[in-house]
Amino acid sequence: MSLTVRIMIALVAGQACGIALSEFGGVLDARIVDIAQPVGKAWLNGLQMPLIPLIFALLVTGVASAASTARTSGTATRTLILFALLLTASAAVAALLGLLLLQFWPVPAGAVGALTGAGPASEVPGVRPSAEWLLGFIPANPIRSAAEGQVVAVVLFALVFGFAVTRVAEERRAALTGFLAALVDTLLIVVGWVLWLAPIGVFALALVAGSRSGLATAGALLHYIAFIVLICLAVTALVYPLVILLGQIGPGRFARAALPAQLIAFSTQSSIASLPSMIAASDGPLAVRESTRSIVLPLAISLFRITSPPANLGVALYVAAMNGVALGPVQIMLGVAVAAIVSLAAVGLPSQITFFTTTGPICLAMGVPVEALPLLLAVETVPDIFRTVGNVTADMGVTRIIDRLGATPVGFNLREDTGKDDAN
Repeated sequence: MSLTVRIMIALVAGQACGIALSEFGGVLDARIVDIAQPVGKAWLNGLQMPLIPLIFALLVTGVASAASTARTSGTATRTLILFALLLTASAAVAALLGLLLLQFWPVPAGAVGALTGAGPASEVPGVRPSAEWLLGFIPANPIRSAAEGQVVAVVLFALVFGFAVTRVAEERRAALTGFLAALVDTLLIVVGWVLWLAPIGVFALALVAGSRSGLATAGALLHYIAFIVLICLAVTALVYPLVILLGQIGPGRFARAALPAQLIAFSTQSSIASLPSMIAASDGPLAVRESTRSIVLPLAISLFRITSPPANLGVALYVAAMNGVALGPVQIMLGVAVAAIVSLAAVGLPSQITFFTTTGPICLAMGVPVEALPLLLAVETVPDIFRTVGNVTADMGVTRIIDRLGATPVGFNLREDTGKDDAN
């Protein structure tokens, strides 16, 4: 039985037990909740424990690797620049769309605080641009910033450190990145141990939430799933006009080319499993040169997950709304920036670990409580389907775009490139 299934069972069982205790437990309800609450909190603390050093090590090694790749060819450089732009843009789209959705389709009133079993969180004060505010981004003591959970400062230091690593001698660079890679592997083992206990932690947290909020928790989870799925679908839909304009391809032709890989992604939730179909589409209907495809497609599979920033930022926005946290413009901008950056830090990690390494820093940067994340992890299987479909679609799209930009740097003729194929 997979970890995801065990977590889902723990969520349902904990929720059911909590509701039963609230209805029929009487005095026993309070006693069991008093036991379960510290158990769930302890597990959550264990999950957060390796987060900051893991993010730092992942970012440094990721930046160093990306910089080295960019130096190998102009195609790789253009690809990485396009990745950065699209990841940031997708996060910005999610910020606008997410806030709009929550405005017109708010979290159910009875679900506020339901996923944490706690009352509404205190309002996050607005941050105003000032000298003091700016200094908060430049850590005088990175170790202290990490200890205090100042994620933005840690991320900035990691980026600067990662680019600096690329300028040292190759032998020393290899030694340093090797050490950080070993640190990542060690921390992932720690996270794996904590996740092995996830059914216990999730059961305890779900029991507390069910006891205090009843069926409101289930309502919040269903609303949350729909919210994240809509964001993923919107970002995926925006890939099509982007490819049409920049990739110089007709909509019907791209849609037909992408469909086989999308179906595999939907059924397997794996971009890797969709790779043979993506290669076939690139070599066939997408008409991508092999020299471009051989560079861009592996990079896209490895580094480019266009739904990661918007979906992860959507999680933070939802948790903020659920807990009554008011977010100002600066918090939103910080969320967009951190979401785009940390999406690169989770490349190649298991989905359960990815969820926390990407959503956790965003929540911490925006001042959003993280107590609800374990329960949201339990239902992440459904949104992950649409995340994967969006990622696969964008991977094929950027491959076509880079190929066209390299072939025709100035202007294009959409009818000339696509009319005959689409007519057939």
